[in-house]
Amino acid sequence: MSKQQEPIPFSVSFAAGAIAGISEILTMYPLDVVKTRVQLQDNTAKGADRYNGMVDCFRKIIKNEGFSRLYRGIAAPILMEAPKRATKFAANDEWGKIYRNLFGVTEMNQSISVLTGASAGATESFVVVPFELVKIRLQDKKSSYNGPIDVVKKVVASDGPLGLYTGLESTMWRHVLWNAGYFGVIFQVKKLLPKSETKQGQMANDLIAGSIGGTFGTILNTPSDVVKSRIQNTVRVKGVVPKYNWTLPSIALVAKEEGFAALYKGFLPKVLRLGPGGGILLVVFTSVIDFYKKMKA
Repeated sequence: MSKQQEPIPFSVSFAAGAIAGISEILTMYPLDVVKTRVQLQDNTAKGADRYNGMVDCFRKIIKNEGFSRLYRGIAAPILMEAPKRATKFAANDEWGKIYRNLFGVTEMNQSISVLTGASAGATESFVVVPFELVKIRLQDKKSSYNGPIDVVKKVVASDGPLGLYTGLESTMWRHVLWNAGYFGVIFQVKKLLPKSETKQGQMANDLIAGSIGGTFGTILNTPSDVVKSRIQNTVRVKGVVPKYNWTLPSIALVAKEEGFAALYKGFLPKVLRLGPGGGILLVVFTSVIDFYKKMKA
């Protein structure tokens, strides 16, 4: 984020991030369901079970499973979005302070923006992994779970409490890459955009910068997101090495078996969500921070 006129308390950044995250998820969640369905699909899917892109996936879900299926598993993301997005923005601000002090600079620059974003992404990963695992298991078409609590019970029963952290390494890859791209690009785009003198102009700049940042972050992290979905959807069997286990070997395996393009499965719904979604996040976050400053004044 760009330098604030005065330090923003951690609690305020946390609350602003939470409000921004919930606003984004309520607007964009169906695209996330479609993205996950397409990512989980491998070469064995045939006929009615095969999705030929985003529109076909939307059509088949609504036709065969009902419109409400597009909101399947939303409880976990809603519960996750507050701590997830709050951690993202609050950690980004806190890491920014740490790195500015460490490198002896008073203002953010491009390199520190990327570094703080990556650090915030790594921090965020520890918060979101259990929620992501529950969401992925529920979004799968073949899911037999009866809601989020059932997922948690069955995973803990079979794999222990640490089973809820299946896919932590791939989640870190996903979040480090997305946040580094997102915050790094936001910094650069804001430098290039004309300085706004009005509230409406500032919101427009935030929407543009956040959308471009979200798009760039999505381009960077989609391969790790594809394998993360598969890793977290794999039910562990004792004595059997999972087909998808670690990020880089899984990326190589998907590229080998399904072609390089498979690493960008679900890219269209993902970028349609996280491009504009990144703009929504930044606009809402900035608006809440501005409201805090106004109330304090």
